[in-house]
Amino acid sequence: MLISKVMRADIHGKKVFEVGKKYYFNDIGIRNGVVGFSPFDLGQILENAVYLHLKFLGYSVLIGKQNEQEVDFIAERKREKIYIQVALRITEKQTMEREFGNLKAIQDNYPKYVITLDDYTGACHEGIQHVPLIRFLHDFR
Repeated sequence: MLISKVMRADIHGKKVFEVGKKYYFNDIGIRNGVVGFSPFDLGQILENAVYLHLKFLGYSVLIGKQNEQEVDFIAERKREKIYIQVALRITEKQTMEREFGNLKAIQDNYPKYVITLDDYTGACHEGIQHVPLIRFLHDFR
């Protein structure tokens, strides 16, 4: 299968929606061959890479919806659940508020991560881990 369909689900009610699904390529090289590469697509490519790594690690993946906010990924494996937001970089307060705010609004105790191309490691904002992509790909199991 070249493309995977990921459904959108309500974070609290576990209701899966028919609208708002996303599609991810199972090979980013094929994606670039089909739709072409543009540096303006780096956010989508980064999100696609995170999706592929989650699938490689055996997670089932959904897109989260809570009220009008979207969470890029709800990933579940056995009894484990994590929430992930993906952003190119967190260089502006507005971006930080959006990416971390969507996760802060989820009122449960499952781990929450924001994955970016930023270089620094170990940053935590109100219990939400800010993880560089390279660390996510290398260390996240």
